[in-house]
Amino acid sequence: MSATANRRYVSVDGGMSDNIRTALYDAEYDVRLVSRVSDAPAVPARLVGKHCESGDIIVRDTWMPEDLRPGDLLGVAATGAYCYSLSSRYNLIGRPAVVAVRRGKARLVLRRETVDDLLSLEVR
Repeated sequence: MSATANRRYVSVDGGMSDNIRTALYDAEYDVRLVSRVSDAPAVPARLVGKHCESGDIIVRDTWMPEDLRPGDLLGVAATGAYCYSLSSRYNLIGRPAVVAVRRGKARLVLRRETVDDLLSLEVR
């Protein structure tokens, strides 16, 4: 995480390779801290990916707890089918796991891609 005078930048394990819709369509998403409860005041934030590209923004303007820290789990809602079908292995980064949430229960639908998955199509 880093901060400027106006907002905190939160970098996550993901980005434009698994959700290009913000860069392509100005899609807007909501993000929440889901791994714990925080009573800290909310601060302006931008959720960004790990691709070192100016367009690698997941949530452009949001509010996140001031005590957000590395290792916290964030949930970005409504990124379902279209995001996965548009995903790529850009920068040789595997696709993330897909989790469905229904009636307060989370269920793994697709596992995260591994390095072996990334290399599985190589012809030797």
